[in-house]
Amino acid sequence: MRKKLEVDPTFLSFGHGYTAQALTPYLIDKGWRVFGTSRSKNNFPDIERSGAIPILWGSDELKSLIKETALVLSSVSPQNGIDPVIQMYGEDLKKNSSQIFWAGYLSTIGVYGDTKGEWVDESSPLKPSTDRGIARVTAEEKWLEDNFLPTHIFRLGGIYGPNRGPFQKVLQGRAVKIIKPGQVFSRMHIHDIVQTLLASISRPKPHSIYNLCDDKPAPPQDVLSYAAKLLSLDQPPIVRFEDADLSEMARSFYSENKRVSNQLIKSELGVELTYPDYKVGLENLLEDGY
Repeated sequence: MRKKLEVDPTFLSFGHGYTAQALTPYLIDKGWRVFGTSRSKNNFPDIERSGAIPILWGSDELKSLIKETALVLSSVSPQNGIDPVIQMYGEDLKKNSSQIFWAGYLSTIGVYGDTKGEWVDESSPLKPSTDRGIARVTAEEKWLEDNFLPTHIFRLGGIYGPNRGPFQKVLQGRAVKIIKPGQVFSRMHIHDIVQTLLASISRPKPHSIYNLCDDKPAPPQDVLSYAAKLLSLDQPPIVRFEDADLSEMARSFYSENKRVSNQLIKSELGVELTYPDYKVGLENLLEDGY
């Protein structure tokens, strides 16, 4: 039987990036020790600024820490089609699974592939059309395999929040309104991502899968337009998708078009979005100095 640790509860974050760093202060307030991994000590200052204790990937210290861990979160992307955390630390996690009462894996809505703009939910078939999406499906399966951990899968859309989002693109002159008729993306404010993760930790339901998106999928050019309007700056230039100078990864995002339902986090976790659409989210970021 899984049980919560009574003393010095430990949260271990594999790949302590933007989402995990935003989550950290809330966990510390609840009395958790938070450790964040990195492959380079150059990233330790960022981890420390979030309030977490940095720990080096591949170290003996990390293997020992797993023995004390009650909560696990992985933000690590697959590499060459393989999940690095499962590959490197799967056996250690398995050996200590009795004390781990919640594990989260941050995946992507890219696992659904292209639905030509139609709605998908957690029961929809997985039809990834990119190598990245295919690798995520495989990673999800590994995290859920044999029920070896009380894993919760979170399929994220685009993430925006303080110091990350359309304001930065507009201010830096990098914003371009790429027009692909009918194209929409789903996104979520980091605050609502964090509150959803906290809700899941408070109400664990192992082997659950949740979509993390706001209420209103929207064309990317509309988001940039609104950001420029709020900043009282000129509108970014317009470029047809066919003429856009995009990286391979950026182009792959435009190859998939879907609307993603978030109803399950509301009905099962009781989440009430603070920022139900990008307009409310951007207005808040503007007030807070973006």
